[in-house]
Amino acid sequence: MPPEPEPAPATEPPATGRGRVRTLVYRAIGVAAVALATAGVFLPLLPTTVFLLVALWAFAKGSPELADRLRAHPRFGPVLRRWEERRAIPNGAKATAVAMMGVSWTILALTVHNLWVTGGVGLLLLAVAAYVVTRPSA
Repeated sequence: MPPEPEPAPATEPPATGRGRVRTLVYRAIGVAAVALATAGVFLPLLPTTVFLLVALWAFAKGSPELADRLRAHPRFGPVLRRWEERRAIPNGAKATAVAMMGVSWTILALTVHNLWVTGGVGLLLLAVAAYVVTRPSA
């Protein structure tokens, strides 16, 4: 009887201990982010794309197969791939984001009569708007 062939070595050693826990945490973050993104499809004030970006980041670390499924999604995949490749944001998303920041700040300014809060939030929103506007366009 011929000897049994040795099994092929695994490309990655099985995760144990801390590595296994870390993988499970990344997967849990990814699943939670996808759940929030799904809710964002139906709830107008909950951002879908941001949560999908978080899910993609988490799945890339904890479940590459699920990250690939997000990248292949017919509706959200192109936006996610452009972000990964070039950090690009579609022009419509830029305009919407900046407009909503303006609306949010206006509501805050009309309802909160504290100059420090209004000014601080305004500066923060200006910084975020500047970041969004300076990203490449998709």
